[in-house]
Amino acid sequence: MRRTVWAILAAMTMVLMAGCSFATKDPDYVPPAPLPPLEQLQQVPLTEQTTLSAGEDVTAFVTADKNIVCAMTSSRGGHLNLPYEANSYSDAANNKFAVVPVVHCELAKYAAPDPADISDDCAGIGLGYLGGTILLTPEKASYGSCRSGVTQMESEFGPKGSREGPISKLRELPEGQNIERNGLRCSAYNGGVACGNISGGVAFFVSREGYQLISDAGKTVTGTLKQGS
Repeated sequence: MRRTVWAILAAMTMVLMAGCSFATKDPDYVPPAPLPPLEQLQQVPLTEQTTLSAGEDVTAFVTADKNIVCAMTSSRGGHLNLPYEANSYSDAANNKFAVVPVVHCELAKYAAPDPADISDDCAGIGLGYLGGTILLTPEKASYGSCRSGVTQMESEFGPKGSREGPISKLRELPEGQNIERNGLRCSAYNGGVACGNISGGVAFFVSREGYQLISDAGKTVTGTLKQGS
């Protein structure tokens, strides 16, 4: 009888061990490189975006690390309809301008613009062109702008940020998810945000480490991005 009991226990032990698997980390494993921005925007399925609405005709989101805020919105005569900064988009004087779909992003921590990407002489003085903002239209992506002081994103989530304000109330776009509005698409991935007009081959990628501006169906890439980003 005792032998029978031990035989049963041994058999059960063998069955349990056969059903278990043990995973060990491969020291030689190298994760695949992130997709180029246009490919990321093309390949990743779209995410339902109703919860990212930030008012009429605007979809806005922040990244999980609270370093980037983006508004998928409109421009009239260069005036942006932003839900987190004062603007003159709704002024009657702007009604004569065409409404253009755009994406505008701000960063709390960011890289300086590459000299080749500085697109404004700042009223002739050549000073005050700063990074930390990026704008996508259906035809072009540009990094930086002429300004003094900090952006709303910096004031809330920069080194001396309050962590309070309109941006703090926006929802996150989770890493690896895509959303689309008015023909423009954005994706939170690779520690930053990519947005683009896929049909036009125009896009950007931006993170705290740097940025890339993509045009001509991905054939032309400018900007500065640290190795490994």
